[in-house]
Amino acid sequence: MSTKILAVDTATENCSVALLVGDEVISRCEYAPREHTTKILPMVDTVLAEAGLKLNQLDALAYGQGPGSFTGVRIGIGIAQGLAFGADLPMVGVSTLAAMAQGTYRVHQAENVLSAIDARMGELYWGQYQRKVDGDWQVVGAEQVIAPEALVESMQTESGIWLTAGTGWEAYAEILSKLPVEMQQGTVLYPDSQDMVQLAKFALARGEAVVAEEASPVYLRDTVTWKKLPGRE
Repeated sequence: MSTKILAVDTATENCSVALLVGDEVISRCEYAPREHTTKILPMVDTVLAEAGLKLNQLDALAYGQGPGSFTGVRIGIGIAQGLAFGADLPMVGVSTLAAMAQGTYRVHQAENVLSAIDARMGELYWGQYQRKVDGDWQVVGAEQVIAPEALVESMQTESGIWLTAGTGWEAYAEILSKLPVEMQQGTVLYPDSQDMVQLAKFALARGEAVVAEEASPVYLRDTVTWKKLPGRE
């Protein structure tokens, strides 16, 4: 039986939805800052209609868990939880940084990827990824929020060619050009749900799905946490 996973993501300026049915992916993606709440549900309806499926026929619902915009991550997880509750679906969180690595492989066939999202406040959301034989990704070290100057000082020298992904490269181009690795510029700037469904398939197989009320975001920045949301303890 083919795996069926729906993914939604609003963690950055990008807004996307994708449906994986076996090896086929149906997706919608739009650069839509501040329009996520009006765009995302119609996208969900469109991909489900195109596949001829209903939510309760799916195996899981994946969502962009961050890092990214605080508001964007909140919107995405809220919408995803609402859909999952209604259809009694398990949920799988997917890293936006890892999704950009998968996107860079999809576009450029790159197996070494440096993902960087502009985190504002003079910092980056950072992840360094290597593609494994089975198609999943391994993070080198850990995802983190870090000042670009500190990253240049702390990063270990790595062999091979590394493709860049994300908005952080343009924001801190001069500083990041000093990283101790051979880099090539990639064209992926934002995470996309069509890449998240591929990563969610691995996570689901590893048993990482949770019930909707246990789904949680990743912000990386200690000063901004899910528990500080109004009305939550």
